[in-house]
Amino acid sequence: ERVNASGSKKMRDLLGAENWDGLISLAREQEREGAHILDVNVDYVGRDGVRDMHELASRLVTNIRIPLMFDSTEWEKMEAGLQHAGGKCIINSTNYEDGEPRFEKVFGLAQEYGAAVVVGTIDETGMARAADGKFEIAKRAYNHATSKLGFPAHDIFFDPLALPISTGIEEDRRNAAATIAGIRRIKAELPGCFTILGVSNISFGLNPASRVVLNSVFLHECVEAGLDAAIVNASKIVPLNRIGEREREVARQLIYDERKFEGDVCIYDPLGEFTTLFEGVSTRAAKTDVSTLPVEERLQRHIIDGEKIGLEDQLKVALEKYSALEIINDILLGGMKVVGDLFGSGQMQLPFVLQSAEVMKTAVKFLEPFIERKGGATTKGTMVLATVKGDVHDIGKNLVDIILTNNGYKVINLGIKQPVESIVTAYEEHGADAIGMSGLLVKSTLIMKDNLEILNERGIKVPVVLGGAALTRRYVEDDLKAVYQGNLFYARDAFDGLHVMDQLTGEQNGKNEAPAGNGASASQTKAASSDDGEAVEDAEDLIGEEAKLGIRKPLKPRAVKTVAGDTTHTVRSAVREDGPVPRAPFYGSRVVENVSLDDVFAFVNETALFKGQWQFKQGRMPAEEYRALVAKKVRPIYDELKERSKRERLLVPRVVYGYFPCQSAGNDLVIYQDDERTERMRFTFPRQPAGKRLCITDYFASRASGRVDVVAFHLVTVGRKASEYALELFKSDSYTDYLYFHGLSVESAESLAELWHKRIREELGIAGRDAKDINRLFHQGYQGSRFSFGYPACPNLEDQAKLFELLDPSRIDVSLSEEFQLEPEQSTSAIIVHHEEAKYFSIE
Repeated sequence: ERVNASGSKKMRDLLGAENWDGLISLAREQEREGAHILDVNVDYVGRDGVRDMHELASRLVTNIRIPLMFDSTEWEKMEAGLQHAGGKCIINSTNYEDGEPRFEKVFGLAQEYGAAVVVGTIDETGMARAADGKFEIAKRAYNHATSKLGFPAHDIFFDPLALPISTGIEEDRRNAAATIAGIRRIKAELPGCFTILGVSNISFGLNPASRVVLNSVFLHECVEAGLDAAIVNASKIVPLNRIGEREREVARQLIYDERKFEGDVCIYDPLGEFTTLFEGVSTRAAKTDVSTLPVEERLQRHIIDGEKIGLEDQLKVALEKYSALEIINDILLGGMKVVGDLFGSGQMQLPFVLQSAEVMKTAVKFLEPFIERKGGATTKGTMVLATVKGDVHDIGKNLVDIILTNNGYKVINLGIKQPVESIVTAYEEHGADAIGMSGLLVKSTLIMKDNLEILNERGIKVPVVLGGAALTRRYVEDDLKAVYQGNLFYARDAFDGLHVMDQLTGEQNGKNEAPAGNGASASQTKAASSDDGEAVEDAEDLIGEEAKLGIRKPLKPRAVKTVAGDTTHTVRSAVREDGPVPRAPFYGSRVVENVSLDDVFAFVNETALFKGQWQFKQGRMPAEEYRALVAKKVRPIYDELKERSKRERLLVPRVVYGYFPCQSAGNDLVIYQDDERTERMRFTFPRQPAGKRLCITDYFASRASGRVDVVAFHLVTVGRKASEYALELFKSDSYTDYLYFHGLSVESAESLAELWHKRIREELGIAGRDAKDINRLFHQGYQGSRFSFGYPACPNLEDQAKLFELLDPSRIDVSLSEEFQLEPEQSTSAIIVHHEEAKYFSIE
């Protein structure tokens, strides 16, 4: 709200001087302090407001990333702002003070520019004070906008208008309580709309320290009543746990006018008590007292507890006693070591580790100006880190970056799809102590092997750390170890990578010696191992398709010899050949745009999300205790993230799918044109060399049968914004939010695939066998099967090009990389088989 000439003297001074750069700096300050939307108001007597809005809005849209709210009593100024801002804006505001024509004019602007509208509870008789009056005006506006003007309710924000309770005037005493009651009625009785409030009006005239407390408590009460959005100075709102119990209680009494009387005499007035509490108190002094622990322990507790509040104050105290480097190396890194030990012993889960990493990052940023640089940055060591060529998956790599960076190492994070030339160049440029290569795909393991051979050819023997879902320690030790001439390590997780770097730099033993041999020794710190030394695969780690099917890692990655699989075996299985062929609802492909996120979320595999993606593992925790953890901690995160994803359109489900006539010919699936005769293309699939001798083609009618079968393909995505938003979170050091959102986006793509597979079964008329229990659906509790390219039954990723030819996924903004990977990452494709015997199978 500070970029508002009506309420900010600093804004008025900058506007009067036409200091546009200063105004942009003010806006950036609001963005940095946590604002989600920037309120922009240029109403200043004596100035040309339309011109000012053009000047300011044109600069804001190229300098500020958050959405804009154009705030004025004159619609011409709001339109001037809308003419510059792309995307979704809010216009603030309209009401019935001047009757219905102006009300409709502002809504017309909103419809023309695709904006949302704030409606104040003011009518021709003035501003409503009582809750009933606020509601009646809101109800009138709601019906007017939605029924008469055809405006969507979800683009309406009702402002029940907070008025001061700080004047002592009798008619002002109930202003806060009336506003809260008005919010509650609007939310209960006007479906689909939102509420917004200028919070700080409530404390007008009080001193700054008391305003922070009263505004914060009032905001809490409003949110409890259903408030959706608040216009505030984000840095002037504090969580309730930072407000003293007495101050909080008196503020609440003031808000609800809980004066006490004996007869007509007031014997207790919360307003008087509240002002007395803050006599001579500054905003700094209003903070809660720090702990009596020594500063070293206080700082370590900040790291271990993942607590940022009060961190800078403790760092300033520490700087009186220690140098910045001593604080980092001797105190903060000690806290991170405790975090690592807690994680390794199963006492701390990954989301809490990332909270600690965020605090560490914040502390280091604060201390950086105090560090005396001698010969460059002071770090324990440097790793060049990359996801290998052709692989678009980055979550594992980025977690390694987070853990290493916040444990004193420098990480050169090259990103995804990195060729070996880029990795080598970065290694040479930065003189790195190690190279880290990551990959999710089976094919990535082959590229890692090629990369190691290229390093050999160039005489490079730098230690290399390998990690990723497709790798196993057995494969690294038995196969890749023999390839590489330098030290080679396998890292099962980010802390394995940290342990390797500690060994390489001599941090663990205090000796600057590299570890001997090239075994994957870091992973041996894990307690769980089988008799032959292979780490046991944790069922709680399974995500996506693997979680659905219960796939575990083989001792060696599947298809390490050949990604395409063995197609030389032709002896057919005993799969029934005369199964019924359903009728396709249409031939060709269709795009589906308006898929409800609620429908998608209904198919999310929560076990895969909570345990696999988010790493809230049960381990040895009793089932009842784990359910309590999920209910208290995990599910609120999940529910909030779902709502945010819907509200901010972070996930946009889109589908392209189709049906095609086909027949099998040995190991080939022949796809025909719509005439059911002309061959369009064919897929070749591998067959089990022994046992049941299964091949995907066995589930379709053969050419010899004379019957034409039908095959479905689909490709689903939750959109590029998901990848972009996840990257923003990572780059802004919001590590925990990054983990949560990335996990949800990936599992949402999988759940969309599950949802659309069900839709295809319904359209084919075979959904009658669907399990009623959603968890059974996740384990193929239905007729037929959905096979994704890259898995054992259809391992050839190059077949994605044929799927793209059939479906044209460019229509839903999905592309194919050079290595036949779907972009964005949060996308998945499949061939869908209707045969009643079709189930997932492996080909070794």
